[in-house]
Amino acid sequence: MVPLATLIGRELRGGKSEKPAIRYGHAAFAKRGEDYFLVRPDCLRVPGDASSSFSVFAIFDGHNGVSAAVFAKEHLLDHVMSAIPQGIGREEWLQTLPRALVAGFVKTDIDFQRKGETSGTTATLVVVDGWTVTVASVGDSRCILDSQDGVVSLLTVDHRLEENTEERERVTASGGEVGRLNLCGGKEIGPLRCWPGGLCLSRSIGDTDVGEFIVPIPHVKQVKLSSAGGRLIIASDGIWDALSSELAAKACRGLPAELAAKLVVKEALRTSGLKDDTTCLVVDIIPTDHTHLPLSPRKQQNKFKSLLFRKKSQNFSGKPNKLSSVGSVEELFEEGSAMLEERYC
Repeated sequence: MVPLATLIGRELRGGKSEKPAIRYGHAAFAKRGEDYFLVRPDCLRVPGDASSSFSVFAIFDGHNGVSAAVFAKEHLLDHVMSAIPQGIGREEWLQTLPRALVAGFVKTDIDFQRKGETSGTTATLVVVDGWTVTVASVGDSRCILDSQDGVVSLLTVDHRLEENTEERERVTASGGEVGRLNLCGGKEIGPLRCWPGGLCLSRSIGDTDVGEFIVPIPHVKQVKLSSAGGRLIIASDGIWDALSSELAAKACRGLPAELAAKLVVKEALRTSGLKDDTTCLVVDIIPTDHTHLPLSPRKQQNKFKSLLFRKKSQNFSGKPNKLSSVGSVEELFEEGSAMLEERYC
């Protein structure tokens, strides 16, 4: 276990203290008009101090209306930031951020539910501070990292009852019912859902009508990139239902972020057609002397590394403050428990 402050000290001593450049692009195609996104490239930890800058990117995929997605877009970041103590240094700020993200998601959900509306939304919020990337998510709007050594890794966990065994077990152990839509005559169709309500996700913001089994407590992962940088692809499930993580990354390698986002959306539509809202953010974290990410070398062994990293990421019962390294990415923190008391112990 290596403290984050130690890692940052090593970076400073190694002459890599210069912050990377951030380049980003967005593309979308609407079917229902329930996807929303947030881009804040010039946030400041310390007001008036440009050296304290960080960037925020988020996607909200609403369902049963747009109100929850709009509310989360307008309030989630503020709630997260208000949960971080004022006057602390960068190292402590980054260490505090995962817990603040949990608090911000829960506060946003509570405030929205007080409105008495039944809409819900996924939320994937990404904070980029220097070479450190912190991702919090509920639902199935995925974030992947395509690092410069050729490793594609998941930074989120999909909270779909159909695919996530641990979430199914959590819901049923809490007294919820998981099953498919039952037609007349007993025929079952569609994905697994939580009843009452019939939501196919196990975590979201909003969804007042589906009971206490659907929680707003996010999976949080924090990683540190090498100074070679990397590319984030953040997208709603309209992308991921059509493309695997590997295919999405491959579709846009070597291209500027803005064009990359457009090509990911184009490839998803070419593969599956417009079945859902399709929204994509591409964020390049690159050395300041580069205009865009160079095309990384593709090695056969990297595909195997990617599978290992993905399997590890899906084990969302991991403990905080552990350190592992896959390729050029150092894992600083990962926690995904849905039990609030476990996230604040």
